[in-house]
Amino acid sequence: VTLAESGGGLVQPGGSLRLSCAASGFTFSNYIMSWARQAPGKGPELVSAVDAGGGSTYYADFAKGRFTISRDNTKNILYLEMNNLKPEDTALYFCAKPWGRRVASMSDLQEYDYWGQGTQVTVSS
Repeated sequence: VTLAESGGGLVQPGGSLRLSCAASGFTFSNYIMSWARQAPGKGPELVSAVDAGGGSTYYADFAKGRFTISRDNTKNILYLEMNNLKPEDTALYFCAKPWGRRVASMSDLQEYDYWGQGTQVTVSS
């Protein structure tokens, strides 16, 4: 399993970024996928998740209305579109995959066993 995030960077408050996660080593279209983040000095938190077909999604409260998760199962890529970014969104963002094809709850961070190396998002003026 390889998960490679990209698209992070420095952006001003109110700005936008689109993160990408290129997946390989497994049948991407069979798995729920997620984005998580970890801010300096804090524990990891789940940002968003999407089911295998892309039809069902989960968003943390802080992401609702600002972030959009999507996936392209033909290209094995997971996306996170982030708009109206705030300084508190500054974190290392990871894509993550569960061990199995079924999970008890796609909104549970503990379900995700495989993580990429992350891409840094910094929101600052």
